[in-house]
Amino acid sequence: MAQVRLRDARKSFGNVEVIKGVDIDIEDGEFVVFVGPSGCGKSTLLRMISGLEDITSGTLEIDGEVVNDLQPKDRGIAMVFQTYAIFPHMTVRENVAFGLTIQGASKEEKAEKVGAAARILQMEHLLDRRPSQLSGGQRQRVAIGRAIVRDPKVFLFDEPLSNLDAALRMDMRMEIAKLHQSLKSSMVYVTHDQVEAMTLADKIVVLKDGRVMQVGAPMDLYHNPNNLFVAGFLGAPSMNFLEVKVEEVQSGKARVSHPALAPVEVDIKDRDISKGDTAVLGIRPQYLDLVDPAAGMLRGTVILTERLGSETVVDCELADGTKLIAALDEDQVIETGTPVGFTFDAEKAHLFPREP
Repeated sequence: MAQVRLRDARKSFGNVEVIKGVDIDIEDGEFVVFVGPSGCGKSTLLRMISGLEDITSGTLEIDGEVVNDLQPKDRGIAMVFQTYAIFPHMTVRENVAFGLTIQGASKEEKAEKVGAAARILQMEHLLDRRPSQLSGGQRQRVAIGRAIVRDPKVFLFDEPLSNLDAALRMDMRMEIAKLHQSLKSSMVYVTHDQVEAMTLADKIVVLKDGRVMQVGAPMDLYHNPNNLFVAGFLGAPSMNFLEVKVEEVQSGKARVSHPALAPVEVDIKDRDISKGDTAVLGIRPQYLDLVDPAAGMLRGTVILTERLGSETVVDCELADGTKLIAALDEDQVIETGTPVGFTFDAEKAHLFPREP
């Protein structure tokens, strides 16, 4: 296990700065997930930690040592790639042992460590097969096994499940979570999939345009997003946003108005919001309850219903043309064109300053 510290880390390709002064602390044994949209810099940041990309400026510490100038092999890390990167002409046993072979490990040491990794990953029966005889999930286990035998201080995962189908991704998520519980190693995981981030992470780092938007435990970020980007990025379906007029601010609460919204007071949570501002009201689809239109705090018309079995996702259009999505917790049949009303707990709503 090891701590990882990034301080004012920056990366430029020519005149283009892609990582813009990142500060991150990863504690011993912590599972940290870098998440964000394509192009936000999460994979570049991971490669900077691994040593596959140089750090333009700033410092990277692993286990208390500044490692900016160390080669990847000397940093005490092991990386699992999206594309598996296993050798087709080798058996599983040879692939898992490859790093040890390069290091000149003895036959006995290789046998012991490969056997231990195979037991952890439940792939002892696969050791004499070749990659062409394996499924995608089995190949990914081989790649993870090759990382385990190196006994690294830090495991790095670069979107390791993106090539797998949905059912297999779920299985492998569980395997990686169990691996972390078993090894208790520091792990850094990159994904664009918020479900992976929410289910795997002890701590999530949300990135946008090479900057850290927010860091915290998954449910802290879900319930207390710092800004519109984090609020909209985490959660499925995405948070609803309505532009509202701030009519009054008193005792830390703002009374807001909107053409399709009954008067409501929302906690401003120390944000810079004043009377007369145009602000953005955020409501998660899961917190909307279907009621008779006459009794609704929000009123609109159904434009699409998606029945998913465990829930029904209802797309609506409000009076001013704003789209609203509600995630109802049971299977319901609601016809297109039906007038609907929704209520919500104002304590679970968020009010953000409108961004330029």
